[in-house]
Amino acid sequence: MSDMSIISAILVVVVAFLAGLEGILDQFQFHQPLVACTLIGAATGNLTAGIMLGGSLQMIALAWANIGAAVAPDAALASVAAAIILVKGGNFTTEGIGVATATAIPLAVAGLFLTMLVRTASVALVHAADKAAEHGNIAGVERAHYLALLLQGLRIAVPAALLLAIPAQSVQHALGLMPDWLNHGMVVGGGMVVAVGYAMVINMMATREVWPFFAIGFAFAAISQLTLIALGAIGVAIAFIYLNLSKQGGGNGGGTSSGSGDPIGDILEDY
Repeated sequence: MSDMSIISAILVVVVAFLAGLEGILDQFQFHQPLVACTLIGAATGNLTAGIMLGGSLQMIALAWANIGAAVAPDAALASVAAAIILVKGGNFTTEGIGVATATAIPLAVAGLFLTMLVRTASVALVHAADKAAEHGNIAGVERAHYLALLLQGLRIAVPAALLLAIPAQSVQHALGLMPDWLNHGMVVGGGMVVAVGYAMVINMMATREVWPFFAIGFAFAAISQLTLIALGAIGVAIAFIYLNLSKQGGGNGGGTSSGSGDPIGDILEDY
């Protein structure tokens, strides 16, 4: 694949900048892998590959969350950088997507260092905003906020621009130097990380009330020929049935409304 056009490169940098902003704002979710990779894929004419990569990374990022002072790996940098590497590498097969997925993990950890630098610099901006507020300078407070957001956007946009500056041939050559055993190992490792991320999410959600739905969904997906759209329709239908049953109360006492509001939980309590 040849180097992307100037317009595509500009669009990728814009997506990277928005992903950096959303890593803090969480308003439009541009930093989520499925969104960022899809947009970069669309900007470079590789929409399908972008969606596939974003879907793989999203299963990992589902288990990433900031808890107290513990900051999760940087999903924004991982998504943007992995998508650029995939596009420049030109290998849109399952193996190429697996390699890009595996490279996203160390990139996400590296993003924590950039986050630390930006947040350290933001301390000075907070003091500047406080001083402006003391003098009733609302415009000064706003400027401090906008500058802090600008730094967050540049945190992703600058590394993205540097990656884009590397010729596609160089990226392909570097990827081509990787031995087959390393390529296959990264594909397997990337798949394992996806499975672990999804398992962590399931473990956090696992309750007696949720497990029956998981078992039904797993059975439908494993032993049927239903498409994802059909599975989604079935899931929505079951969710509506569950909500309607919840409004009517549980199963205790022959149709009375003395249940807990959770029909499945009430049924399990009976046993």
